[in-house]
This record gives sequence, structure tokens and C-alpha cells, in this order.
Amino acid sequence: MNGRSYRGMSAEERLAERRERLISAAYILYSDPGFPETTIERLCAEARISNRAFYECFSGRDELMQTVYDRCVRETLDAMSKAIEQAPDTLADRVETGVTSYISFVTDDRRRARIMHLEVRRAGECLVTSRQSAVAAFTRTIESNVADLPEVTKANQHLLALGMIGAIQELLIEWVLADDPPPVAGLIDTATHIFRRSFVT
Repeated sequence: MNGRSYRGMSAEERLAERRERLISAAYILYSDPGFPETTIERLCAEARISNRAFYECFSGRDELMQTVYDRCVRETLDAMSKAIEQAPDTLADRVETGVTSYISFVTDDRRRARIMHLEVRRAGECLVTSRQSAVAAFTRTIESNVADLPEVTKANQHLLALGMIGAIQELLIEWVLADDPPPVAGLIDTATHIFRRSFVT
């Protein structure tokens, strides 16, 4: 691919622009109708690019799904970490801030919640590594923010963090799939209660 300009854009800029259009299309379609139901042809139609252009950007649906999922995780981690940094240095405040920021950010856009907590599982083997990396990142965030607090239990904090992540994931799956979803405030209250009960000595 050469670097000649077309319509004021270099080849690299055109490629980047097509990638972003495909990522936006996948964010829409992988959440509804879902990853298994979304074909490359449908992605290309949504992004308004050719099938050939698709393969200049991604090797297939799996790589595109991984890109979308990883971006959702990164944005959520950033939002949560920034919120926790501003919280007072008590377990109660850090737990409430962390849980509230995570659940609020994820549920602010139902597509994000569905991709991160449901479609990642429906995607199967292609997302196993990305999902493990995401769980590890959230686990480290939890551990690093409770380890220095005197009121925290001496039990295995790594395993407790994993358990808390699993609990929040199940709460959000319920929220995504329910015909009558529980209020977000209820999810936050429940998750906060579980965290406090688990980490306080």
C-alpha cells in the first residue's frame, strides 16, 4: 500500500478511518443481534465498506470482536481507576466508589454491558485470552486499592477479588437479559453489600 493521498487522506489515514467505522459497526451489531448472528457482510454494510476493505483492516470477525471488547474494557478500567483515585482512603469509600463507577459506566450504554458480559461468552474461544486479561486487570485494581487498608480481612484477597468480579458479572448479565431489568441503583447497592461483607475483617 502506498502513501498517496486520496480525498485529502493518506493511505494510512484511510485504513485507520475504515477500522474505526468497522469498530463502530461491530459495537452496534455485536450487541444486537449479537456476535454469532453478525456476518462480515452485515458488518461491511453497516460500515459502508467493501468486503475486501474489511480484510485490509481485520483478519475476521474474531479479531474485530477482540478489538471492540478490549476497547470497552480499557475505557471501563480508566473510568473506574480515575474515580477511585479521588475517593477517600477508607474501605467503605473505595468500595462504594469503585462499584458505582464500574456499574454506572458499563450500564450507561447497554451495548457496552452486553458486549462485556454476554457476547464475550457467546464469542467462544476467540475471546478467552482477552477475557482472562480483563479479569486479571480488574483483579489487580481491586487488590491494589484494598491491600493497604487496616480494616481489610487477611483472607486471600486475590481470590476474594475474583469472586467479587464474578458476582458483578452475574448481576450485569441479569440486567442485560431481564425483560424487566433491576434498577441500576439496586445493582450498585447489592454489589457494594457483597464487597463490604467479603473484605471487612
